[in-house]
Amino acid sequence: MTADMSITYDVRTTSAQGVDAAVHAIRRGQLVVLPTDTVYGLAADAFSPEAVGRLLEAKGRGRDMPTPVLVPNLRTLDGLLDVVPPVARELAEAFWPGPLTLVVHHAATLAWDLGETKGTVGLRMPLDAVALNVLEQTGPLAVSSANRSGLPPATDCAEAARQLGNAVDVYLDGGECGDPVPSTIVDLTAEHPTVLRLGALSLEELRSVVPDLVEPR
Repeated sequence: MTADMSITYDVRTTSAQGVDAAVHAIRRGQLVVLPTDTVYGLAADAFSPEAVGRLLEAKGRGRDMPTPVLVPNLRTLDGLLDVVPPVARELAEAFWPGPLTLVVHHAATLAWDLGETKGTVGLRMPLDAVALNVLEQTGPLAVSSANRSGLPPATDCAEAARQLGNAVDVYLDGGECGDPVPSTIVDLTAEHPTVLRLGALSLEELRSVVPDLVEPR
């Protein structure tokens, strides 16, 4: 299912109406663009393989690049992981909500298909009131940057719409991103916690919580 005509809500003035429309679209298996604390995100129901497939198609992205997942709160870790590593909880408590993505082994029983994940998933809790409002009502969302693969991530809603068009049903316009720097990614599936990508959080900030963190190569 794709939109015949997308609808945009300015969530700076009509937040409740826009969030309600986004939640209903997600529940129908449709796609939503929403602001986050980094760049704009393209969101779908994480537990709907069809919706995630539409997200990948809209981006022009293959299953070999699985989609990260945004969560509404720290408690969600316990529902998505069989065992929450202590270091995951420490980092989440220190930097969530915020620009930190944690790559972890997800529970084997989860009924989702995010692509070729090899049993892992990147999780983040965004520091954005609109995104969190949507997430509190929908639960975990598969969210990737709101752009076509190979093009720059959208830092405002208009740019997201130019790239994604009517593949998206609901656009939530929160204005221009304040600090369009991607999240820092830490892999917790290896023997030692390892930084995969430095972004908004520095190595020094991370090592204040996890001193033995391995820096990116």
